Amino acid sequence: MAAAFGTVFMPEMAITWFDGSNWSVPEMVSSNSITLHPGAHVLHYSSTCFEGLKAFRHEDGSVNIFRMDRNIARLSQSSRLLGLPALDEATVAQMIKDTVARFADEVPAPPGSLYIRPTHFGTEPAIGKAAVPSVTSCFFVLVSPVGDYFAGGDKALRLLLEDQGMRCAPHMGMIKSGGNYASALQPIMRARETVQADQVLFCPGGDVQETGAANFLLIDGNEIITKALDQSFLHGVTRDSILTLARDMGMQVSERELTVDELLERAAKPGCEAALSGTAAVLTPVGTLIYQGKEHAVGQGGVGETTRKLRQALNAIQWGQADDTHGWLTRI
Repeated sequence: MAAAFGTVFMPEMAITWFDGSNWSVPEMVSSNSITLHPGAHVLHYSSTCFEGLKAFRHEDGSVNIFRMDRNIARLSQSSRLLGLPALDEATVAQMIKDTVARFADEVPAPPGSLYIRPTHFGTEPAIGKAAVPSVTSCFFVLVSPVGDYFAGGDKALRLLLEDQGMRCAPHMGMIKSGGNYASALQPIMRARETVQADQVLFCPGGDVQETGAANFLLIDGNEIITKALDQSFLHGVTRDSILTLARDMGMQVSERELTVDELLERAAKPGCEAALSGTAAVLTPVGTLIYQGKEHAVGQGGVGETTRKLRQALNAIQWGQADDTHGWLTRI
């Protein structure tokens, strides 16, 4: 039986420490080598952020990282919004490339990939700084070879629409921080237990936003509708990539407010589709919406052709089977 996605790690990682004045010279160390003071800021006040991106092996044997610059920019933004020490983006990029290059031979062929997890967290030992950021920190790059997220076959997901609660505090939404995922965990666990939902689509006050770990897209004919970017939810790199490819295909992209009422009305149309976008699953079809005790099929309730077409178009670029016209790949 194959290992669960993201549970196998390479034995070494790149790491650097900020002492309050300077960053240490990055080095490769054992992946289990981090030692933290029990009073470390991150353990008490969640001063942590991370990214998720992938490297892919092409038929010519080369290894290519997908949209590294966009992920690094978002990591820098998350660090800044959390009050963490500023990252040097050039150093971060080099650490990512060095780590991928070190384990290039371990990058699986498509549909597998090397999942890359850059992480930044506060290390200052101070339990009295609940309202003050950590002045010291650690940044590392961990990698994990992963297989096909769809190894079990395409499965249209079941989403519970939650219009009372929200995934996280609105001013924290655009930060990719562990705390945001933790705050969504209890609603997701309840939804799985009570209505056998795969995920919760958070719609505070009827405003359709995102699930616990992915952006939401509604596909109605030639139009894709998704929430306009603001600070309340994560600005997904996969979301941006899918919308870019949709425009390339001549589709209409509408980034605007979407209410639960409009979502359910459109979802009832025979050809309507919905999907979740994210690094791991790329574009996952949604077949059922559950709201106020009633189930609503999205279109025919299965995997939509446009969802499949968009996912295949993105995979083709990532796997080197289509031209990278947007300059998204960094060759190692």
